[in-house]
Amino acid sequence: MTSRPHESLDPDARPQRRTFTAEFKARILDEYESVPDAAARGAILRRERLYGSHLLDWRKARDAGAAAGLTDRRQSAARAAKKAENAELSRLQRENARLQAELNKTQTALSIMGKAHALLELLSESADAVAMPNSSSPRRRRR
Repeated sequence: MTSRPHESLDPDARPQRRTFTAEFKARILDEYESVPDAAARGAILRRERLYGSHLLDWRKARDAGAAAGLTDRRQSAARAAKKAENAELSRLQRENARLQAELNKTQTALSIMGKAHALLELLSESADAVAMPNSSSPRRRRR
């Protein structure tokens, strides 16, 4: 049997971390604490695929008087605002890089145009100097 090490490179194949809403946490805590039987409590944990540590953390947050403590910090409004700020920052950085590149192109083009203008002036001056009539050159005169 041959194993294929690159077979599961699909990023969608990776399991996603579960997140729980504050309502779900409160509902499970209420249900768990209302059951007097340890076997029934274990059944609740198995049914919801939870660990006892989940409930310990949720209970600590609730007992600390922080209903907001039941919300997931990774999904909090502050995190969403920070994510929005980071998205805006990266957008502005990309725009800044694009504008810098455009400015460099414009400056290069202006420099080339300036040099071309100076070269044309030199050619024009030398052409004027060559085009001046010379007294030693033969001319046809009409009489």
